[in-house]
Amino acid sequence: MRTKKKTTTRTRTTKTVIIKRRSGSMTACLAILAFAVMARPQTADQPQAASQPQTTEKQPAEKKSKSKEKPYALIFGTAYGPDDRPLYGVKITIRPQAKKHPNWDLLSDHRGEFAQRVPPGPGDYLVHGEAEYAPLGDDGKVQLSKKKRLKGDAKVHVEGDERLDMSLHLTE
Repeated sequence: MRTKKKTTTRTRTTKTVIIKRRSGSMTACLAILAFAVMARPQTADQPQAASQPQTTEKQPAEKKSKSKEKPYALIFGTAYGPDDRPLYGVKITIRPQAKKHPNWDLLSDHRGEFAQRVPPGPGDYLVHGEAEYAPLGDDGKVQLSKKKRLKGDAKVHVEGDERLDMSLHLTE
């Protein structure tokens, strides 16, 4: 079988190249494969073994190892600006109340949301947020000359492995 193939070069002239393909070797491979499948002896047990998955002792052990994930509490919050709209890119720091330095640094997403896993059990945490905010003008453009630095704090108490939903309102 001959196939014509057009190629272009940098001089923008078209060349015609004739490629010879041998289809006989492909046909021979398919014939050998079909013969091998038909010649294989089949027993009554093989279709049942293929349709039903085999259960082994390893599967319950794998499920147990996955379920041994450490327990945690989740602090989930939303950062709001002075106009009570969610703020994107707020720098959030979370620290235990007994410590001076933050343990976790986060950024709020496009919906103003943030989430952090903390150890379970009784504990108090301080959540602090900072952001730069530029209000919109009457024409809908951002007024960079009136940029403000917003801050907000909140306290959270964790009892056990639970999810705590909170809101963080940032003001001047």
